[in-house]
Amino acid sequence: MNPNRDHCEENCSEEPGNRALRDSLMDVAGLSELFKALADETRTRILYLLSQEELCVHSIAQVMEMSLPAVSHHLRLLKTMRLVSYRREGKHAYYRLNDDHVLELIQVAMDHYREGLEASHG
Repeated sequence: MNPNRDHCEENCSEEPGNRALRDSLMDVAGLSELFKALADETRTRILYLLSQEELCVHSIAQVMEMSLPAVSHHLRLLKTMRLVSYRREGKHAYYRLNDDHVLELIQVAMDHYREGLEASHG
């Protein structure tokens, strides 16, 4: 392989393990939808707030300095993705993370991001 090229110089025949690798791709089918939801900065910020405590839509809107319809739109999507759930108390809807897996994803991403910053400044 030429060190200046980032791909094989000749066409490889089917490797013996490729079939198993191809089959393993089914393990991650659908995961991109989760990452699409997290790719939006506003939704990530909402999830981060909800990782700290259960909040009503009004509180989220106030903290994030956003309109109620905008926050509700993001919460609907997060609810559809089963990342958040809510409970009603009178006229209020209180949202919370569905489970700690979402928080773990955010924490791992934060750690990775900080390591990258430290490496570029160090």
